[in-house]
Amino acid sequence: MLSLSDLLKLKRWNTPTIYNGWEQITTRERTSGFNLEETRDFMPEFGPMIGYAVTVTIQPSTPGSNPNAWAEYRNYIASIPGPKIIVMQDLDKPNVIGSFWGEVSANTHKTLGCVGVIVDGAIRDLDEMKSAGFKALARRLCVGHAYATPISWGEPVEVFGTRVNPGDLIHADKHGFLIIPEEDQPRILEASLFMDNNECDTVIKAALNFEANDEKSQKAVSMNNAAKEFGQAAVSALGREGEWK
Repeated sequence: MLSLSDLLKLKRWNTPTIYNGWEQITTRERTSGFNLEETRDFMPEFGPMIGYAVTVTIQPSTPGSNPNAWAEYRNYIASIPGPKIIVMQDLDKPNVIGSFWGEVSANTHKTLGCVGVIVDGAIRDLDEMKSAGFKALARRLCVGHAYATPISWGEPVEVFGTRVNPGDLIHADKHGFLIIPEEDQPRILEASLFMDNNECDTVIKAALNFEANDEKSQKAVSMNNAAKEFGQAAVSALGREGEWK
C-alpha cells in the first residue's frame, strides 16, 4: 500500500493526469483498467478521490435473505484499512429500482473510513450526501431505497463495464475512475507529476507562446519541435514517448 502522504499527493491531480503517468510505466494494456461506460460525478466540486476498493453487490428489487447482512457488512468494512472507496454492483442493471445510498449510508460509511462510492446504480438524498462530504459516482438519482441491502462483499464486481477486485487502488473524479495496479503504484506519483510538467515545459508552452511569430506556419514548426522535445524527455525519464509526437 502507498503511504498516506503519497495518496494525498495523488488526490491533488485529476484522473486523466494520473492516467497519463500510468500509461508510461505500466506493462498492461492502456485500453483497460478504467470505466468503459459513462459515469456521473454528483459531487464534482469535491475534486478527485483516491482509495482502496471495498466491493459489494446489491439488488434492490429483491428482499435480502440474510437477516444479519447489515451487521456482517459493517464489521467487514471496519476491518479494512482506509482510505476506502465502496465499489458497488447493482444486479438490477439496467433497471434502477432503488438506492442503497443516501444520508444515512453516506454518514455511516464515512465514519467507517470510506471517502466515497462508485455504484452503477443510483443514489438519493443528494444534498444530504454532499453535506456529509461523501463523494459519489453513479448512473442516476432515484426516489426510494426498495430492498437495498448488501448481498455479498469482498468479491470481484463489474461496474460501468469494468471488473474491480477487492483492494484495488482507485483514483476517480468527474471523468471516471482508474484502477492503479499494485506493480505500478511505486512509480505512479513520480510518473504522473513528470508527465504533467513535461506537457507544460514543451507542447503547452509552445502552443501558448505569445511572444512567437504570429504566422501559423511558424507556430506549427514550434509545436512540432516541442512535441519532439516532449517525446525525448519522456523516453529519457520513463522509457516511452508518450502521447505527443
